[in-house]
Amino acid sequence: MMLYTVHKKQKLPISLEEAWDFISNPKNLAVITPPSMGLTTMSGDDRKMFAGQIISYYLTPILGIKMQWVTEITHVVDKQYFVDEQRSGPFKLWHHKHFLKEIAGGVEMEDIVDYQLPMGIFGRMAHPFLVKSKLEEIFTYREKKLEELFGTIK
Repeated sequence: MMLYTVHKKQKLPISLEEAWDFISNPKNLAVITPPSMGLTTMSGDDRKMFAGQIISYYLTPILGIKMQWVTEITHVVDKQYFVDEQRSGPFKLWHHKHFLKEIAGGVEMEDIVDYQLPMGIFGRMAHPFLVKSKLEEIFTYREKKLEELFGTIK
């Protein structure tokens, strides 16, 4: 069973508090997700993130197929990191760590996603051209949107 990883870092010229306020608000996931994915939160976005929080979404990640995704926020350390894990959805495993670190002139945001695909060899065959490319598209959009909202550190 293959375990895949996405690892991204981005520097933003904002305070640690401003960065944390933005990323710890579940409603902001829709802001930083490509509109083409049609992400709609169904429940669980009525308060700031906390360990044990269950958030339910609908999205259309590929081929216009609408699916439900349920995640649990499993760990939260204020202004440092949080972890979300898929409870049901398109992946066999989804474990997403979000880190914040204060740096000169702003913050560094780091995302580490470990994931596995369902359907055995068929999932592995679809990975390069469907899943990996879609995740790259999502994280590229997220990076550009965060730069648009907050600026960039050169």
